[in-house]
Amino acid sequence: MAAASSSDYNGCGAESNEANSKWLDAHYDPMANIHTFSACLALADLHGDGEYKLVVGDLGPGGQQPRLKVLKGPLVMTESPLPALPAAAATFLMEQHEPRTPALALASGPCVYVYKNLRPYFKFSLPQLPPNPLEQDLWNQAKEQPPDCARMIEEGSEAGACCVSLCVLCVSRFLQLELSEMEAFVNQHKSNSIKRQTVITTMTTLKKNLADEDAVSCLVLGTENKELLVLDPEAFTILAKMSLPSVPVFLEVSGQFDVEFRLAAACRNGNIYILRRDSKHPKYCIELSAQPVGLIRVHKVLVVGSTQDSLHGFTHKGKKLWTVQMPAAILTMNLLEQHSRGLQAVMTGLANGEVRIYRDKALLNVIHTPDAVTSLCFGRYGREDNTLIMTTRGGGLIIKILKRTAVFVEGGSEVGPPPAQAMKLNVPRKTRLYVDQTLREREAGTAMHRAFQTDLYLLRLRAARAYLQALESSLSPVSATAREPLKLHAVVQGLGPTFKLTLHLQNTSTARPVLGLLVCCLYNEALYSLPRAFFKVPLLVPGLNYPLETFVESLSNKGISDIIKVLVLREGQSAPLLSAHVNMPGSEGLAAA
Repeated sequence: MAAASSSDYNGCGAESNEANSKWLDAHYDPMANIHTFSACLALADLHGDGEYKLVVGDLGPGGQQPRLKVLKGPLVMTESPLPALPAAAATFLMEQHEPRTPALALASGPCVYVYKNLRPYFKFSLPQLPPNPLEQDLWNQAKEQPPDCARMIEEGSEAGACCVSLCVLCVSRFLQLELSEMEAFVNQHKSNSIKRQTVITTMTTLKKNLADEDAVSCLVLGTENKELLVLDPEAFTILAKMSLPSVPVFLEVSGQFDVEFRLAAACRNGNIYILRRDSKHPKYCIELSAQPVGLIRVHKVLVVGSTQDSLHGFTHKGKKLWTVQMPAAILTMNLLEQHSRGLQAVMTGLANGEVRIYRDKALLNVIHTPDAVTSLCFGRYGREDNTLIMTTRGGGLIIKILKRTAVFVEGGSEVGPPPAQAMKLNVPRKTRLYVDQTLREREAGTAMHRAFQTDLYLLRLRAARAYLQALESSLSPVSATAREPLKLHAVVQGLGPTFKLTLHLQNTSTARPVLGLLVCCLYNEALYSLPRAFFKVPLLVPGLNYPLETFVESLSNKGISDIIKVLVLREGQSAPLLSAHVNMPGSEGLAAA
């Protein structure tokens, strides 16, 4: 079912119609029933006929069994059940022999299932982990003597709380049984060996010895046991094993295994660890402020999406380069690589139904979809080189084709420098005066610098003296002592000859009230008359603003103005706590008369 499924935004701030869009709507099926995420999507020429297929590791929601689906165009070509939920899907070349058809690797549970020509070829299982010693002792004692189920429950619970993980058999069944059924369970299984198995959390591919696109690649696995494994592409043996402080969830690799490679692993503890070929442990660590939701490598920059709705760019040594805030939560991320134009960009699927494409922090394009996108994949599909495949939260499938004439242009005023920054300035020609002044500065540069420093020190000295004098004479409107935390400011209202003077007094302490304050106004009695020039301040509660009002009458008929000094004093002390100088305006009423 093909339909117009979304609108396109050109990155310069304007909606564009279908004719101006960079994408062709090839297919939209809201009932495709595909539920997956980006790590479980892969595009490959599985039969070597030049027809690229889409491989989907379907999660099988609603109690359905997980399935491996292969799509050709909009239709499901083959479908097979999986024993566990898929963790990742990847295609890689195992050997140099002709015909050179890629193999399909699907990570599910503790195994990697390898298919060639869509037929099962090999199954790789993770090596088993050593069992818990305490649990091993309990089962050994049960073999030698009649089992004490109550003791096994107690010590088994302690082992699960303070030691490494118990075996799956004990956790999932024994501790959930009734006490009457436990003895029969122990007698039935005490002769079996204890096994503890880890599972695969993420998977990617690493070139073996050549950087060519059709070179042989190794599989790189991340496990629940906080380890990274590199597998041989032919024998499927473990070539290298690396340890991490936490469980890896996203992987990005660059380089070749036999030459030099760099591996970045985003883990559940919110950190990204960088490993190199000669290191068994992380060489660098990038600490994030939130959990990662995606990790993409664009050239030499690691682009990380976080749960704080933002994209971050880092170098491989952990230096942050930039940050871009998203309008909604990031659901999925993937790489957009257009080989014909040498373009690499990051695609982000947001919870508001947008798919945004960024090159570094510059927004290139926005695609609006009818439902939130949960997985993205870009590459050759069928016989089209630049195809974008999206699956939605409701199980829909959207296929778009990038127009051959489409060019992504950095735009949008929200990020990046303004266009005016790239414009050249019209610099005037050098005049004779400018040249003479330059020569003078070269010859007398030391003396000029010394004179400047002398003036600067004198300015600082005068400012410090004036500040000290203001503190000693309480000329500041804010108290400088912690014992009397007060703040005063005055407001003059009116045109004259009568003005209203309002004094705002505030106690800036956090818990201690202030009592016993007086406010006095000093003024030129030949110019002004105040009916009330002395106030007795009530109890000042911390944080409240107390207005004290009085009227000022201008006595001069010549429009002369002066300063009124306002002093705040404590009863029994002559030195003011703080003061304010009120510059009175000229009386406009008298001037008009």
